[in-house]
Amino acid sequence: MQLLIATMNRHKAREFASIFADHDVRTPNELGITFDVEETGDSFLSNAMLKATRLREQIDDRTGPASIVVADDSGLCVDALSGAPGIYSARFGSPDGGKTELDAPTRNEILLRALDRIDNRRARFVCCMVALLPNDRFTVAQESWEGEIARGPSAATGGFGYDPVFHLPELGCTAADLPAAEKNRLSHRGRASRVLAAAIRAALREGPEGGA
Repeated sequence: MQLLIATMNRHKAREFASIFADHDVRTPNELGITFDVEETGDSFLSNAMLKATRLREQIDDRTGPASIVVADDSGLCVDALSGAPGIYSARFGSPDGGKTELDAPTRNEILLRALDRIDNRRARFVCCMVALLPNDRFTVAQESWEGEIARGPSAATGGFGYDPVFHLPELGCTAADLPAAEKNRLSHRGRASRVLAAAIRAALREGPEGGA
């Protein structure tokens, strides 16, 4: 099964390729497409659908209808910040309203400062994943990964984004400390992808007449 992944983020692309290892995963780069979508939605779902729809349009224009397009929107939701940064996770702390994205270590430092002296560190990663199938069908999965915000960043070099400050109490480490396979097993994106893959298989078995 060929999956066309709606992202230009190399870290995400690598995770997708690992998570969907049983499938032929392709990225816009591999199709010669420059993919850049402004995330104007008000939820993880609306942003994921926006990205998937836009890539489907670009693929139709260049290479004919694609079989399956997969997109996700994900972010970190912190209880003490009323769910922020949420859908604005990649733009968190931006000095110009999101036009300039700060690098991950800077965002992490801003997050830690925002939680300085706050005892409630509960947080979760959320991932909404959408698959657009042939014949105007789609399927959606949204999953989360519970944890807390560490008091300081891990020195580990694994993962990306907020992983160095996302602490997993039951494991005694951050997401950045986990081997890639273990992170994919536990993470919000890994969980959503497994649910989505099962839904895709069911939809393809049923076909458009099955009401998938």
